[in-house]
Amino acid sequence: MKILVTGGVGFIGSHTVVELDKAGHEPVIIDNLYNSNLDVLKGIKSITGKDFPFYQIDCNDAEKVRELFEKEKFDGVIHFAAYKAVGESVAKPLNYYENNLISLLILLRAMKEFNVDKFVFSSSCTVYGQPESLPVTELTPRQPATSPYGNTKAIAEDIIRDHVHSGPGLKAICLRYFNPIGAHESSLIGELPNGVPSNLVPFITQTAAGLRKSLTVFGSDYDTPDGTCIRDYIHVVDLAKAHVKAFELLDETAVEDFYDVFNVGTGEGCTVLQLINTFEEVNNVKLNYNIGPRRDGDVEKIYAQSDKVNSVMKWKAEKTMADALRDAWNWQLKIIAEK
Repeated sequence: MKILVTGGVGFIGSHTVVELDKAGHEPVIIDNLYNSNLDVLKGIKSITGKDFPFYQIDCNDAEKVRELFEKEKFDGVIHFAAYKAVGESVAKPLNYYENNLISLLILLRAMKEFNVDKFVFSSSCTVYGQPESLPVTELTPRQPATSPYGNTKAIAEDIIRDHVHSGPGLKAICLRYFNPIGAHESSLIGELPNGVPSNLVPFITQTAAGLRKSLTVFGSDYDTPDGTCIRDYIHVVDLAKAHVKAFELLDETAVEDFYDVFNVGTGEGCTVLQLINTFEEVNNVKLNYNIGPRRDGDVEKIYAQSDKVNSVMKWKAEKTMADALRDAWNWQLKIIAEK
């Protein structure tokens, strides 16, 4: 099947392109390169041996998106393209609402016009806010988002659900995933943020490599075993495989207005300090870090119950946090070696 991957040069998107190819699908990539790099395409080719169609298009450009749909005749869409930094979203909320929601509407309209009926959306555990009980299941009530970024994901889910239920023509799955980390085991693709990283692990690897003076851990007074935030860290390759499974589930179902949500995580919570300690142990590297104040928009603790995705989609996380941190460090070392 020919599948449009928006944000396909990004961290999760690039790994999903690789896994789609491995599963026998035909990915087509669009990306505006706002927070990605064309060199990623070289990494994808080195892994797969293939040049996939690539279009430098912003999903907010309705005319260019429509032209692409008219040209390529897609079977479905996996939508990653969005702004994603929690802290930045607090400082620039209008940018996040405009970019993340308008692009979604443009894609859904194009899909309707060209009869493209399968849609996998990159949602987030941020829709649960600070949950009242753990682990979170798909039935855990959504809480008011702690950041505009999280709110765009909740609003997007509502838009997709309402559109699906407005009449036959679209089947959709929203994947609420937790904290993706790591890199492809080949070290040919990985997380490559432009500028200062907004995610924890690339900041860790850049600090360990001496590119950053030190890492700040935001908050040490949370109600957790060591006072730092708890997250569910999932290897990006496992997460990419979940997107393939989700798309294939949509293809298999005969329900014309199918809509569902799935948590995608390991089911295990880990504190920031536990993550740092594991990184130091598996890579034999000492990290320079300090403890700072809490950061606006951060949730204290959250991790998944993944029973539903395990049983319905036949997907399960296979790689460990240690695997992910080793792969992330090897990816960082490769970047340094090539400079």
